[in-house]
Amino acid sequence: MKIADCQVLFTKTLSVTRIVAPESTPFYKIAASVLEMARAYESDGITFFESYDPVNALAGFYYGLGWLHFGLSSGLLASTHHPVCPFSGPQEKLQPPFRTKLEEKTHRYAHLLDTARSSVMGVSEPATTSHDFAGHILAITAVYARHGDSCRKSGSLEDALASFSYGHGWLDAGVTAGFFRIVAERDLFTV
Repeated sequence: MKIADCQVLFTKTLSVTRIVAPESTPFYKIAASVLEMARAYESDGITFFESYDPVNALAGFYYGLGWLHFGLSSGLLASTHHPVCPFSGPQEKLQPPFRTKLEEKTHRYAHLLDTARSSVMGVSEPATTSHDFAGHILAITAVYARHGDSCRKSGSLEDALASFSYGHGWLDAGVTAGFFRIVAERDLFTV
């Protein structure tokens, strides 16, 4: 997927996404935080893209999509747009001048996601819906960490960076929503 197409998909979905919890509830506040972060990463991605920084644009859009998809999957948010999965095909190959930055950022984000995954602990009692959803979040982050590692080994750094960013967005949103307690490396999370 081209970075510009990813931005269009992200922006279109955000434009028709709403908070479903009543305003007077704690779930509304959590949903508002998740939606605000998704919008912030969309804005960052657009700024990077317009500044001819496709590496950071790619990372920003996929990190934000992780937040958005967390919100939709958790039921905190709803959208009338059902976009094509941003992972439905390979990412756009970036031009050679961006290769060094792409290599560095992909390596760093792989390490950050692995560190973040080992820096959280679920907070819910077993056999509760919250516990089950925390497990779902960890499973998603594991899938995208493995996919990113596989892509990195095959030389598809754009796909690897997208995967690491997306997985970390999911985990960061899960921490912000209260599914996890940070036990190490607090600076890796938005809270």
